[in-house]
Amino acid sequence: MRRRAGALIVGAIAAALVLSGCSGGDFTPTFSPKPQVEGSLPSEVQDQLKGAVQRAMAASGSSGALLGVWAPWSGSYVTGLGTVAAGDKTPVSTDMSFRIGDVTRLMTCDVLYALADRGTVKLDASITEYVSGVPDLQDVTLLDLCNGTSGIGSSAAIATPMWLNNPDRQWDPKELASYGLAQNRTPAHTGYRDSDAGYLLLGQALERATGQTASQLIRQYVTAPLGLDATSLPGPKAAAPSPEPALNGSYLPQVDGAYQCAKPIDITVSSSSNGYTDSGVVSTIKDLGRYMQAEAAQALREKKTPKRFGSPLRVADGAPSWYQATGGGYLVGSMIGQHGGTPGYLTAAYSDPTSGFTVVVVLNDSTAGSAFIGDLAFELSAIASKVPAGKGRTAPDFALPFTPEDYAKAVDGAAVCPLPQG
Repeated sequence: MRRRAGALIVGAIAAALVLSGCSGGDFTPTFSPKPQVEGSLPSEVQDQLKGAVQRAMAASGSSGALLGVWAPWSGSYVTGLGTVAAGDKTPVSTDMSFRIGDVTRLMTCDVLYALADRGTVKLDASITEYVSGVPDLQDVTLLDLCNGTSGIGSSAAIATPMWLNNPDRQWDPKELASYGLAQNRTPAHTGYRDSDAGYLLLGQALERATGQTASQLIRQYVTAPLGLDATSLPGPKAAAPSPEPALNGSYLPQVDGAYQCAKPIDITVSSSSNGYTDSGVVSTIKDLGRYMQAEAAQALREKKTPKRFGSPLRVADGAPSWYQATGGGYLVGSMIGQHGGTPGYLTAAYSDPTSGFTVVVVLNDSTAGSAFIGDLAFELSAIASKVPAGKGRTAPDFALPFTPEDYAKAVDGAAVCPLPQG
């Protein structure tokens, strides 16, 4: 269902959004979005945001981008930038669908907690209760897979060349996870390790526990209750993101170690099985913004405990204390969200549960990598978080532990294509 720009939150001000899913039992989730000031963010803030995204587009070789920023106390800014593909003059529009990459992990964990709250599975159940052929993972729980504490490695480094060379291939989740499982494990339960293989295995476990497909589970427990009609985990047959129109996705080939920034390769049509329950979901900018506000507020939970984001771990040794991970996402200061890529697309989505402040950004070239889109999201968040309050409203006591300049430098430093001069 198409929605006008700004309808993400504004349309729900008059009354609380009652989330009616097919979850069974008597539980009906409810979500009341933060009252949103109607109208756009100040023009000078829009210019800053637009400039940052355009510079990131140049740095990453992206022809197009989508941006959504919602500051309930001030206004919103939802826009498309650039064109759908290099050499194509079709402008990017805000109704275009795209692949959300690692934001899928949050939805997979939503399903896990929904099933745990209803008694269908136990968070501390071993993965071996549901997935065969992994006897050495007896000590790894479903919660470990969600939290990133399984100690399992990642498959992406090995699988990415195969995804790019054969995007139509339909992958078995366990086969794809095997590349991560083959790496040396770290002790379970002790520290965070970014593991796509873990979310692939978690998706399989949830399917086995319920007899439903991952697509059906995400629909039942996530997208239907929140009214996310443009968000889904597609079937494995290769296709462009849906619904139409879709934002084209691309990657940059290399020749003698140099990226060919003027010759991106289109990879819009590919199989969602290369991401599955780790990074396979498709959505739109407005749907994803709506989802992130509800996700940060944990609106889909039937039970208040255990708190999903209550015991985060630093993302790595030496990482800032404000940059942590758990529950399928990252905690960045007070914001909750996720960022990452899938062939053709880089996506980041973050929201502050107290103020409702939300930032979503998408680039249509995946070459620059997951850290790049995360840095851009942090830069945009730092810009927009200081926006002044609208008439009759008070800006929240909301501050991020970094400046726009900090992450503008990080984005520039990670550039894979020449930056504009001046």
